[in-house]
Amino acid sequence: MILPLKEYEKRKIKYNSLLKKQQKFGHNITNLRLAVFILGLITLIIMYIFKKYILFDSIVAGVIVLLFYLAYIHKNISDKEQYIASLYAVNENSIKLLNGEWKKFKDNGEDFIDIHHNYSYDIDVFGDNSLFQWMNTAHTYMGRLRLKKILTEKPGNEHSICDRQSAIMELEPKIYFRQRLEAEGKIIHNKEQNPKELFSWIEESQDFILKKQEIWVLRILSIVTAITSLTLTIRIINYLLNIFWNTDRSLPKMFQAIPYYIPIFLISIQCIILRVKRKDRVKNLATAEKYNYNIKIYKNMLGHIEKYKFKSKYILNLYKELYNNECISASGQLENFSKICSSVANRRNMLYSILNPILMLEYHWNISVETWKIKSGKNFEKWIDVIGEMEALSSISTIKYNNPSWIMPEIITGSSRITAENMGHPLLGEKRVCNSLNMGESHPVMLITGSNMSGKSTFMRTVGINIILAYAGAPVCAEQFCCTIIDLYTCMQISDNLTNNISSFYAEILKIKNIVKASEEGKNVLFLLDEIFKGTNSIDRHTGAIILINQLSRNGNLGIISTHDLELGKMIDHKNSKVKNYHFSEYYRKNKIYFDYKLKHGISSTRNAVYLMKLAGIEIN
Repeated sequence: MILPLKEYEKRKIKYNSLLKKQQKFGHNITNLRLAVFILGLITLIIMYIFKKYILFDSIVAGVIVLLFYLAYIHKNISDKEQYIASLYAVNENSIKLLNGEWKKFKDNGEDFIDIHHNYSYDIDVFGDNSLFQWMNTAHTYMGRLRLKKILTEKPGNEHSICDRQSAIMELEPKIYFRQRLEAEGKIIHNKEQNPKELFSWIEESQDFILKKQEIWVLRILSIVTAITSLTLTIRIINYLLNIFWNTDRSLPKMFQAIPYYIPIFLISIQCIILRVKRKDRVKNLATAEKYNYNIKIYKNMLGHIEKYKFKSKYILNLYKELYNNECISASGQLENFSKICSSVANRRNMLYSILNPILMLEYHWNISVETWKIKSGKNFEKWIDVIGEMEALSSISTIKYNNPSWIMPEIITGSSRITAENMGHPLLGEKRVCNSLNMGESHPVMLITGSNMSGKSTFMRTVGINIILAYAGAPVCAEQFCCTIIDLYTCMQISDNLTNNISSFYAEILKIKNIVKASEEGKNVLFLLDEIFKGTNSIDRHTGAIILINQLSRNGNLGIISTHDLELGKMIDHKNSKVKNYHFSEYYRKNKIYFDYKLKHGISSTRNAVYLMKLAGIEIN
């Protein structure tokens, strides 16, 4: 972990230096713009005093052009500054992650919490202090959603996991690729906003705008109106200048040939045309404006992805979605759309109100938008899915980069099996205590007894999270790990539901019912049951547990059960028993309790409940 930490610290220093330089550059450009404006104004006053009218006109034009150019440079500097700041933040968060400060990260995936899911709620896949909060580097909606699906859906087969593993191993050393992809996504707007509206809008087409005859009529009319309006404008300006400067400058005859009422008439006609179905056009442009910034980010992210050459089959299949039949890249197609949407977004100024009646910009922008939709829109959702997939893969490959000692699990076929050596909880950092595990056909069920706080629940979560990581194609926190593909079910975090009038015991029964149903349907199940049937009396708990364990111990199922009922340990003596006893224990030193969190064979021989009662002030002899 030392090497990744040093790399992040080095990159943080680098981007901090670049950020300061960029900020200084931007500040200088701002000062230069002010200086140009002031000097230009002073020069114009001098030219006016000395009646240098030709120089006056030239200086006005020059100052305006220069100010616009400096504004353009300043915008590019601001964009670059934002991007560098994002890269700086990526490395800063990476350092916090390795230092164990990831629990403060804002995106904990709480929007994905589902208390009815087979296992995600019990194992804290989402929410505070969750697996998602620890590993996620995706920032687009589709990236976050894709990572959520990978963590909560059973993989189809071992080949899909192996293909994803290959992609992750290829991405792991490409730190610049991963960080830039994250930095681009980090500055996107509305990260949690579902782009369904955007997808639907791009799939829709307003055919009434795209009739060729109408398009040519609109274009010709706009050109004629623009030319005649320009001549009228020049005549008006010349007239005002003659009055202002007290001169008598005349224009060439070409500017006087067109009567003033023609452009006024044409503009009036176009104003009437602009009223036709205006509501639909304005709505169309409003959507383009709304997603303008995000489309620009998508374009940048796709351009970044396309620059890299990968070899893994998994990523190569993704790349096929990024080129059309003419071999034009997705970023190239989206570049054109981004320019259109940027133009639309600039309509929030007075100049638009003046130019729209003359040029009918409203119509031409809609034509451009709809033309692009027909040509490229059908592939847009696929492109965004590729971005999401690459973000999810980058999140997983970052785990491998940050934890070089972790191993890639082996996914095997055959009867249900899980074996691990020195397996630890991925989220516990240096505090973790590792244990080994061997579950298979001969002893598929582990019955774990032990004192309160001795580590039973943590061990089950350790198994569950490493299984989830293995199925995601990620490295696992172990020295050796192999498993088959099985359906994971848990029953660990149970509470009353007063709204639905459900007690904690009944809520537990409902969860166990799902496990039993899955087993009866022929699925190979891995079940994790914490403190089984703790919400009822000891007799019913004991009887129910024995029956359930025997029912779930059929061939193909694996399970870990924790309990305080030491009598259940006697199941090992039953005929054809598939249960094996394990326990966690504590020890005392100078009237203080300590735990080693090491898994041991057999039934627990220690108890700490009485000791904890004494700590609570209960008088026990």
